[in-house]
Amino acid sequence: MNAAEQFEGIVSQYYEGLFKFAMSLTRSESEARDLTQHTFCTWANKGHQLRDASKVKAWLFTTLHRAFLTVRRKRSLFPHHELEAVAAELPPAASPEVANQVDSAHILSALSQVDDVYQGALALFYIDDLSYEEIATVLDVPVGTVRSRLSRGITQLRRIVLPEDAACETDVTGRDSNPVGV
Repeated sequence: MNAAEQFEGIVSQYYEGLFKFAMSLTRSESEARDLTQHTFCTWANKGHQLRDASKVKAWLFTTLHRAFLTVRRKRSLFPHHELEAVAAELPPAASPEVANQVDSAHILSALSQVDDVYQGALALFYIDDLSYEEIATVLDVPVGTVRSRLSRGITQLRRIVLPEDAACETDVTGRDSNPVGV
């Protein structure tokens, strides 16, 4: 029996049981099918490493359960929300009119007014178009520090760039309703 026939035999023998187990975990047919398919894909790539053929069933169910736990862990870290449900929590969109009013010479002048600790990260990101990782390497700081410096630097830059009469107006929720997308 060749490898393809062995694989097909394992799939036909264990698919139904794995799918039922996945359904009991996910309570969603599409997610259960994805987990089951992922399990057999993993078996196709790594199944040859199993030395004891009598443990195929346990290996498949363990692999499916671990894949389910990984998916659940990712969902808890990065939950999915409908855009309409969280729209109030999102920062307001930048107004194209205000963004068009800002020219690069003004931005460079404003950049020189930002605290020194944030200037480097801002310049490397916006002027030199470097990624967070590249900036972290250049500045010899962790990527999280780069993100923090960019966030705080952008906040300072917005305050500097916006003219007094076009300063961010605050709506009833206390959120800025007219920020510049820098």
